[in-house]
Amino acid sequence: MSTTPWTLRRADAADATAITECAVEAFRHYIPRLGLTPIPMTKDYGAAIANAQVWVAQQEKRIVAALVLDITEEGFLIDVIAVRPAQQGTGVGRALLELAEQEALRQGHDSIHLFTNEKMTENRALYERIGYVEYKRLALAQRTRVFMRKPLK
Repeated sequence: MSTTPWTLRRADAADATAITECAVEAFRHYIPRLGLTPIPMTKDYGAAIANAQVWVAQQEKRIVAALVLDITEEGFLIDVIAVRPAQQGTGVGRALLELAEQEALRQGHDSIHLFTNEKMTENRALYERIGYVEYKRLALAQRTRVFMRKPLK
């Protein structure tokens, strides 16, 4: 099949509720492992759409994945990537990660970074497989964040 079953586009304000639902679906299985609610489940996606760079993958009329990009003091950030469980393994997450890298380069950045919970081991393994390298850990009250960066040039 030469065409993908989804379309990637910039999110607009009307997408906020669907993005929240997508993030809740994508991250809720981590609650027992983490003993807390993952931050992407409680993020204000309306504010993210207004203040950051939010993309969605849409299949027919349904948002199946979402990506929040931002520019921070550390550079170009993948803030959230969320894929509904039924679409995991279809390539949509990889397509969003590639889009993030293209956007970072297009906007003049030579690397891209993200952070994830140290207990989200499968996410860390995926990021390592595609070229991200851990550069910092930050112990917070109830979680430890693992920061990873990928050079793009």
